[in-house]
Amino acid sequence: MTTTIAKGLEGVVAGDTSICKVDQTSLIYRGYEIADLAEHATFEEVAFLLLVGHKPSPEELQVFKDELVANRALAPQVIDYLKTAGPMLEQGSAVPMDVLRTCISILGNLDPDSQDNTPEADLRKAKRILAKVPTIIGHMQNIIDKRDIIAPDTGGDANLSHAANLLFLMTGEKPTEEAARVMDISLILYAEHDFNASTFTARVIAGTLSDMHGAVTGAVAALKGPLHGGANEKAMEMLSEIREAIGPDNDESKIRDWMHNAFAEKRKLMGFGHRVYKNGDHRAGILHNLGKKIAQQKGDEFIKLFELGEIVQRIMLEEKNIHPNVDFPCGMTYYTMGIPVPQYTPIFVASRVSGWCAHIAEQHANNRLIRPIANYTGEPLRRWND
Repeated sequence: MTTTIAKGLEGVVAGDTSICKVDQTSLIYRGYEIADLAEHATFEEVAFLLLVGHKPSPEELQVFKDELVANRALAPQVIDYLKTAGPMLEQGSAVPMDVLRTCISILGNLDPDSQDNTPEADLRKAKRILAKVPTIIGHMQNIIDKRDIIAPDTGGDANLSHAANLLFLMTGEKPTEEAARVMDISLILYAEHDFNASTFTARVIAGTLSDMHGAVTGAVAALKGPLHGGANEKAMEMLSEIREAIGPDNDESKIRDWMHNAFAEKRKLMGFGHRVYKNGDHRAGILHNLGKKIAQQKGDEFIKLFELGEIVQRIMLEEKNIHPNVDFPCGMTYYTMGIPVPQYTPIFVASRVSGWCAHIAEQHANNRLIRPIANYTGEPLRRWND
């Protein structure tokens, strides 16, 4: 029998899901297209849709939002760990994604439902994790900035949305309505993407009937990698490197020379290309336009950043026929909003955890152990004593 090998499992259908559909022409969450959601929904509505399975009624949405607010605060054990992680972050032996991963694991040890994989328990745990991830990120940034932790007893301001509270916890300042909405939309865009690397990791772990916190912890580890979630950080670092090399004027010939050198060195330019979207990522244009509007309000430095990004995008398309993915405008948008680059991927977690938990619950509810086979390329059979 001939076995077909798909490197990286490309093109392999690994299971069924009712949560999300990704193809060349659309990105759909439980029947709703991403542009429709970005324009008309809030992140809380989208998170409810993913976790519960249908669009919430006004009453259901209010209960869901109240539950998230009630679960924002972190246990003392998690806050204590965050404080001890400060020196590790400062010396570079840990990065924010490492700290976030450990915090979620600690949350599992504290959750009364941690060992219960029933649908009801999974939903309760999903809401708690979703509520607490922004608090972890905000407290962590306070520690990095050597400031007092904001609202440790409540996990923020109960009057602020999920997205706005995330920004508030990081900075101590109430965000503008526009900044809160841009963050909200970015969370919607990142919330779900079928069997991507981190979601598949979560489902493999859940497929062993391990617990939700363990599966989310594994997903965070997968998302840390720059070929997956870390690309938004690397994209911004690349743009900063180009700006430092060519100066502030966005001379296209110099940008083209920099990119030609990168091509010759076979550097991977982050924020471009996608395993599924060969003709462009549906999310990228939405976030680019939102970020550019904020840049125009904030001044010349940020306008020039987006101009640089647009030139880089055009050169990539002309010379490599590769489109940007959502991570490319995300890097520029978050930078323009003043968000520290190392927190870009943790913010991705604040969004994607809604999709992960939906997939973990789906795997638990209709489970089969995920166990592919490997193609052996080692030595032929031989005898130890020969």
